[in-house]
Amino acid sequence: MKRFTVMCAAACALLLPALAPAQDLVQSAGKNAKVVLDNADVRVIELNIPAGASTGMHEHKTDQLVVFLTGGTATQTTADGKSKQLTRKAGDVAWSAPVTHDTKNDSGKPVRTLVIELKK
Repeated sequence: MKRFTVMCAAACALLLPALAPAQDLVQSAGKNAKVVLDNADVRVIELNIPAGASTGMHEHKTDQLVVFLTGGTATQTTADGKSKQLTRKAGDVAWSAPVTHDTKNDSGKPVRTLVIELKK
């Protein structure tokens, strides 16, 4: 009986995080993310990711623009485990539909972006 209880607890510990909703970017990135504007139309997040750091798995519920204030390379991993390499230059702008993902800064330097989440 004790072994069965331990096995059930272990299974729950592995499965529950996968079933839980992904966090908001500001929560998952912690001190590396700061809301600089939030109104009825948009929310703008300044994101400063140190070299080798990650945003943590998070969800964007709406379309967004990402403005790269500095360039760099990153690995972006979606909720289904698929990864892709990204390379951006300072001044690049990217569009994204709603997505759940984690982005790891693979650059040897901090990367700074503005994430502009559209509310309408």
